Amino acid sequence: MNFKDGNIRKMEVENNEIVNYFLPIANDKILLNDLIGKEIEIKFEGRINCIKCNQQIKKTFAQGYCYKCFVSSPETEACSISPERCQAHNGIARDLEWANEYCVQDHFVYLSLTSHVKVGVTRQTNIPSRWIDQGAVKAIKLAKPPYRELAGQIEVDLKKYFSDKTSWQKMLKCEITPANLLAEKQKAAGLLRNDLKKYLSPDNTIYEINYPLATPPVSVKSINLDKTPEIKATLIGIKGQYLIFDDNRVLNIRKHNGYFINITTR
Repeated sequence: MNFKDGNIRKMEVENNEIVNYFLPIANDKILLNDLIGKEIEIKFEGRINCIKCNQQIKKTFAQGYCYKCFVSSPETEACSISPERCQAHNGIARDLEWANEYCVQDHFVYLSLTSHVKVGVTRQTNIPSRWIDQGAVKAIKLAKPPYRELAGQIEVDLKKYFSDKTSWQKMLKCEITPANLLAEKQKAAGLLRNDLKKYLSPDNTIYEINYPLATPPVSVKSINLDKTPEIKATLIGIKGQYLIFDDNRVLNIRKHNGYFINITTR
């Protein structure tokens, strides 16, 4: 029996033939792939700490922040959700030094296959972890603009034709609408405004991602630790940021950034 306790963060990933998942807990990391097929017990101790300032809080904002950090931190600025609203390239940001490092750099607009084809934006340094966090099984780079706001403009244009959302239930059940991503990229390229076409990426590599989930669940029920502070079940797989249990319950780890838990394995 192994036991760990501490505040958790979203799972870190390593893309190999099958994605490796690591759960940061306190100052340690657990390789969760090793726990698949084993009974695990998770207990939430009722304590949450802000992932930015470590203050103890009753609820989180933007997946792990206290309210003060939510309204003041560069990580939670509006462009984190809406890239087209970024003004860092114009010298406007909550923290310009941070924004120059994370926003005024190459970004990719991509098409990924999660439950269906979706369009998204990510920094170059977040490939392929961004796709893995979304549960994508395939992805292709579409455009490479030099800063975040431009990437957001491209995404906004393409959202008229492609979804920017994932059906998490279908993603976890591996109910995926087949698609040829290269053909979808060619379609998207033809839909772009002429002034944005110069950012199209010549890289037509189709990235494939395999998850540690041998048998997808036939149904899924999302649970959260606030309402279900104790979970005891066998871990059957991991996909996106979800732990998937043998009773069809799933736990979104990213949603619980900063939660203090005990985890026991048998």
